[in-house]
Amino acid sequence: MNLHQIKLDFIPEHDRLLMCIATSDGKELALWFTRRCVKLIWGMLMKMVEASPNIVLSGASAEARAALLGMEHEKAVREADFSKPYAGEALERPLGAEPILVARIQASRDERGNHVMMLLPAKGQGVNLCLDDRLLHSFCKLLQDSVAKAEWELKLALPVTPLAPEEAAARTLN
Repeated sequence: MNLHQIKLDFIPEHDRLLMCIATSDGKELALWFTRRCVKLIWGMLMKMVEASPNIVLSGASAEARAALLGMEHEKAVREADFSKPYAGEALERPLGAEPILVARIQASRDERGNHVMMLLPAKGQGVNLCLDDRLLHSFCKLLQDSVAKAEWELKLALPVTPLAPEEAAARTLN
């Protein structure tokens, strides 16, 4: 199954985020994220973002890495198409009619170097989400927007690598 669209919404009645994934072959996978789950996912996503080959440059200062990360994120979000409405009506749900509650999260890489996030219930089958750099940043943006609507008081910000003490001391401010 290849990913076609992702939708992430806050559902107040459940106090959870509902992620629906439409596949190119007409199926839909639905998952619940709790607040605790989102915190774990965000930490994992930030490790993935920081591991990007465009960010991990030998000899680059912490300030340069933070700037590169910000530019890469802005570029990926700008290129993503958030304008198309999610077309999830009447799609077959191979994991069942009810969304699965994500209880376990694992990460790995595929043979092409893309990040793979495994979203798993306590028991049973889950979803492996393959994230190239563009999709990784787009997913981060969807998560940030949904958490803001949820008013969970979670600050989902991209990592800003602090300056080392010697770098901070060497900076000249005008």
